[in-house]
Amino acid sequence: MPHIRPVSDLRNNFADISKTVHETLEPIFLTKNGYGDMVVMSIEAYERKLFESEIYFKLKESELEAKFTDKRYSHDEVFSGLRSRLANKAKDNV
Repeated sequence: MPHIRPVSDLRNNFADISKTVHETLEPIFLTKNGYGDMVVMSIEAYERKLFESEIYFKLKESELEAKFTDKRYSHDEVFSGLRSRLANKAKDNV
């Protein structure tokens, strides 16, 4: 269930709002004159949303690429390529 509070609570109950967003990792929706005005969330929750959004767009991109090309890779091809790249990175960092 979404947390909805008046925007005045941001000023009057900041500590409580901060505690809630950090404990639940869920946003709090703030209203002004009965209408949605802004959303407050913890940095952790914000970064998680950005990460999820980035994954979604990468999956969409891969779906489009698969739709418009006939090239397919086997499991072994993908993972041998990844292992090779990781080994090269490890060598470069030494």
